[in-house]
Amino acid sequence: MAASGVSVAPECISAFNELKLGKDIKWIIYKISDDWKEIVVEETSTDGDFSAFREKLINAKSKDRKGKEGIGGRYAVFDVEYDLEEGGKRNKITFISWIPDDSPQYPRMMYSSSKDALKRALNGLAADIQANDQDDIEFDNIISRVSKGR
Repeated sequence: MAASGVSVAPECISAFNELKLGKDIKWIIYKISDDWKEIVVEETSTDGDFSAFREKLINAKSKDRKGKEGIGGRYAVFDVEYDLEEGGKRNKITFISWIPDDSPQYPRMMYSSSKDALKRALNGLAADIQANDQDDIEFDNIISRVSKGR
């Protein structure tokens, strides 16, 4: 359980294991439930289209404690595939914590303080990216960080 008191739903781990082992799922988006008690799977996809994935993150909404909807945070796992300079391809299962700077204070605080609980539950992450604005989740920036600039 996170310092915030938010727990990780078992479906989060099973979806991640399906991505990691089955390789059919290309990405998963997680959210904190509307009652702020549990991290749950919001969506999975077998389509590796990064632009569609990015749009889902950018358009995410969260409710504050008063029920008002605004820009929201999310956690995501994306199976990033990139080309190696020496030829060939590499995949890295990448954890992305999407907490926009312009989201309301309560969702920002809850997503920040609950992130480690989810990361600890997902065994096999190769990279971890903290994203706070739209530039942070541009595909080229993700590749640069995942491949360590190669």
